[in-house]
Amino acid sequence: MKLSRKFYSRNTKIVAKELLGKILIHRKCKGKIVETEAYFGKDDPASHAYCKITKRNIIMYKKPGTAYVYFTYGNYWMFNVVTEKKGIPGAVLIRALEPLKGIEIMKRRRKLKDIKNLTNGPGKLTKALGIEKKHNCLDLTKSNLFIKDSNEKFEIVNTTRIGLSRGQEKLLRFYIKNNDFVSKK
Repeated sequence: MKLSRKFYSRNTKIVAKELLGKILIHRKCKGKIVETEAYFGKDDPASHAYCKITKRNIIMYKKPGTAYVYFTYGNYWMFNVVTEKKGIPGAVLIRALEPLKGIEIMKRRRKLKDIKNLTNGPGKLTKALGIEKKHNCLDLTKSNLFIKDSNEKFEIVNTTRIGLSRGQEKLLRFYIKNNDFVSKK
């Protein structure tokens, strides 16, 4: 069952933790979410919504359960899920997936044979699943790009976010302990 708007309409840190183990699905491809990072609004210097509302970050203020997809480093699409209540900026970056279905399609898109490096990073997973600009602002509760519930039990590691120039000291990265598809342990 697709996650409901109510699931996303909560504290960003809680949503980031609870997205672990859930299944991200785009058409014929699916993967288990194994790593996330939480980004808040005006009090989070690493957030796109840190200073003010802009054309780029306006999506973080939209309905919870909206896809926030943006281009970074001149090469990669990043897939985030908008959280909090409408008007309060927050988003969870999906950092890594464990590939489950459509693996051959993912390998073709990434031009890789090794399953281990297929989706173990935010830019890698968007390329593998075919997520790009056109998916920005999609309602994940109503589209063919969505997250499905799962009740798997596992231990969660809580640590600092990575790849940031500011706000990296905050313990807002979460991953499934001992999962081989986490980007960095």
